Amino acid sequence: MSSRREQKEALKRERLERERRAKEAERRKRMVGYGVGGALAAAAVIAVVAALALGGGGDGGGEASANVFPSGGSVPKQKISDMNKAAAAAGCKLSSERATSRRHITDLNERVNYRTNPPTDGTHYVQPAQDGAYSQAPPDTTLVHALEHGRIDIWFKPSLPESARADLKALFDEEQGYQLLLVPRANMPFQLAASAWGRDPTPLGTGYLMGCSRVDSATWDALRAFIDEHRGNGPETVP
Repeated sequence: MSSRREQKEALKRERLERERRAKEAERRKRMVGYGVGGALAAAAVIAVVAALALGGGGDGGGEASANVFPSGGSVPKQKISDMNKAAAAAGCKLSSERATSRRHITDLNERVNYRTNPPTDGTHYVQPAQDGAYSQAPPDTTLVHALEHGRIDIWFKPSLPESARADLKALFDEEQGYQLLLVPRANMPFQLAASAWGRDPTPLGTGYLMGCSRVDSATWDALRAFIDEHRGNGPETVP
């Protein structure tokens, strides 16, 4: 137990250090300033990176991503860090079940019936989906493989109000997308959900799911706590 707490604290320290470095880099940029030409070039690079990161590997591209993830969102500072208490305050349901398979498949079109919706573990495609915010969800089998690597899949109903989707993207950015995948999922019984795949008990581990029937100010503490509890703890350790 103590080693798990130490791991969670180490992950939190890593996140805080990344935030510190990012703020310091931004401060240096403001101090140095940019020429007009340099600013235009930087803006072009940022636009290309944003389109690639948010396009979701589908046909959405940057424009669709802007529709899915509106700008201008914000989330309140964390008040509750205990996962069970935060989930209860947000009206989110926590569940877990031991995994039964870590088998790889090589056909991206092969359909796998997962026992939960959204999935938390099980048979998966040989290549994982990459960290990022997706306007169109990759196949479930690639998202499950990402879970095996210690990632957290955050699922949201595309029908969420624009303000909620903007706030969700703000939280994703707050975490700098570290080991996170943000994906739309219309056919699930929750407004927002998060899934993870823990390594214990070996060798198959345990699937974890948090499903939220509503999204409000309390949701962000629940999501942060779930991320802190499970991120980086997959059956297959991948940076």
